Amino acid sequence: MDRNIFVLGIDEFNLQQLRAIRNADNYQFHSLLSFDEVKAHGTYPFQSILDHARDRLEGFAGRIDAIVGYWDFPVTSIVPVLCRELGLPSPSVESVACCEHKYWSRLEQQRLLPDMVPGFASVDPFDADAAAKVELDFPFWLKPVKGTDSLLGFRIHDRAELDDALSKIREGIVHIAEAFDTFLAHVQLPKAMAETSGRYCIAEKLIKGRQCTVSGYVYRGKARVYGIIDSINYPNGMSFQRYQYPSRLPKAVKARLKEASITLMEGIGYDQAAFNIEYFYDEGADTISLLEVNPRISQSHGHLYEQVDGRPNHQIMVELALGEEPCVPRRQGPFGCAAEFHLRKFEDATVEQVPSDAQLREIKRDNPGTFIDIAVEPGMQLSDMMEQDSYSYDIAHIFTAAHDQHELLEKYDRIVEALPLKLGDVQAAGS
Repeated sequence: MDRNIFVLGIDEFNLQQLRAIRNADNYQFHSLLSFDEVKAHGTYPFQSILDHARDRLEGFAGRIDAIVGYWDFPVTSIVPVLCRELGLPSPSVESVACCEHKYWSRLEQQRLLPDMVPGFASVDPFDADAAAKVELDFPFWLKPVKGTDSLLGFRIHDRAELDDALSKIREGIVHIAEAFDTFLAHVQLPKAMAETSGRYCIAEKLIKGRQCTVSGYVYRGKARVYGIIDSINYPNGMSFQRYQYPSRLPKAVKARLKEASITLMEGIGYDQAAFNIEYFYDEGADTISLLEVNPRISQSHGHLYEQVDGRPNHQIMVELALGEEPCVPRRQGPFGCAAEFHLRKFEDATVEQVPSDAQLREIKRDNPGTFIDIAVEPGMQLSDMMEQDSYSYDIAHIFTAAHDQHELLEKYDRIVEALPLKLGDVQAAGS
């Protein structure tokens, strides 16, 4: 009998990944709200999304075997709430909230991995004396305790930048803060978190080095790491350029990353789900610093794992949600390495032309192992795009694979050169 798996925030790209997992013929994937319904409007109506999801589940005549999601908030937070209500395998809402709330997460990281946590402090941006109360020395990062895609994250070098960032945060934080507070109402919060609402921010000392993401899962209380992916920035040091798998970090460093990840996830009581943790490795000091914890698979890594290991990591997510121990393939794919590149523009512009579906198919045909997702449309002004970092505009995602890194980078350059993507300046668009 087919097993019914409901996907919160389903989209076509990830549905293709789900259909590529082991035993996919035995699963029926159902839409539990589309991507547009949960993420595409730049707002986060947590309660409305939760109520609509409940209605669709209640209206389903068959057996519900699992609920999964691979997007950031609010998807990551709604899934465990629904699973708790239906008695389905899932991490506790408290362990998910601990990962999602940057300040709470730092407190637990400091308890379990004190040598890997940078200096940090909570900041109330609505406090008239907020800037004066930040005791960290410049420079530091300032970001909401709940954010997505680096939204409202600022690198602060002096008091003027701090005042400006606080002003922008006060103006833009409310829509996600209200939604996050609605989620936190479902959580038994520790006393240390009682006053730190979704409207708070966290200030964190800068960390440096080679960035990477550790992918793992916890099954019946035991954590396991199944992959490490390098995260590489553009030369500005703040805008993300690509994920690359497998990681090129030294073997001994990978062993330390695995041990730290297991200690943390078992220590916070996270269970029956996948996770990914972002770190920095400073080669000169031989130190590891933890950036953040995400209580989900990284859906953008699925294509990488499929090309190198033979199956997308969506398989791990599904099998855990069904209460099963995951089957993790290794090095069974057609390529030796793979990457997801973020093609960015660093100045505002107007989109004049994007590739047609036929042109994208031709590029993919000429470059096996490639998938291209264009994030812009003709007539769009880049500054109107939602959920961008504070320094650039993410206009396309290019997934590709090769036998080694040299071939991979050459292949990416050929793909970008072949893309008929044309941008014009803003003044020209208005003339």
